[in-house]
Amino acid sequence: NRDFCSEKNYILGFHPHGVLVAGAFTNFCTYATGFRQLFPGLTSYLLMLPLWFRAPFFRDYIMWAGLVPSDKETASYLLCRRGGGNAVVIAVGGAPEALDAHPGTYNVLLANKKGFVKLAMEYGAHLVPVFSFGENEVFDQVENPRGTWLRWIQERLQAIMGISLPLFHARGIFQYSFGLMPYRKPITTVVGRPIRVEKNEKPTVEDLDALHQLYMDELSSLFEEHKSNYGVDKDTHLNFV
Repeated sequence: NRDFCSEKNYILGFHPHGVLVAGAFTNFCTYATGFRQLFPGLTSYLLMLPLWFRAPFFRDYIMWAGLVPSDKETASYLLCRRGGGNAVVIAVGGAPEALDAHPGTYNVLLANKKGFVKLAMEYGAHLVPVFSFGENEVFDQVENPRGTWLRWIQERLQAIMGISLPLFHARGIFQYSFGLMPYRKPITTVVGRPIRVEKNEKPTVEDLDALHQLYMDELSSLFEEHKSNYGVDKDTHLNFV
């Protein structure tokens, strides 16, 4: 991709989170879809909640797969690398966005998410919007609209534990009526053009807001440009929450 340079570091904002962030893991951890060929010279690192790195054996598996803790210290270490070549992938909506991962919905928890933008400015890392079509289609989730008792319980547990607990289901191994295996539906991840970011270790509120708005505009444009290719109705737009 000619828009990317192996001498720079990047922050890739992945949207939407979905139930299990399947698109992000497949594309940026397994390299099964050709990331290294499409973006030569870049090494991707997917950020994951630090809680999972405390689990024996599972911790070793996710580290082997290239996942790193989603704390500022880890991201800063990767972004301050001289010579560039690191692509830090952040599921910006995080665990709370998983609770909105219903088929046919396009809710993006981004309106007040500015930490990753500030991080990009502090290290001069270019921002890249990424949208994964089909991410919300591979699982069904029990209806949990905001304001219901189920959503209240889920949000309380998320606030206490740091992880969300969506009640999801899909198909079984040998039958298609019920189970925890994902539906056989495609996930297509589209990577947008990098947004150039100049290093600014102490950005003002105005600078931060302007770059955040630009990022949202670029993400929306990316969605609008490609949605017709992946079965999304022309009247459907991203809903920034």
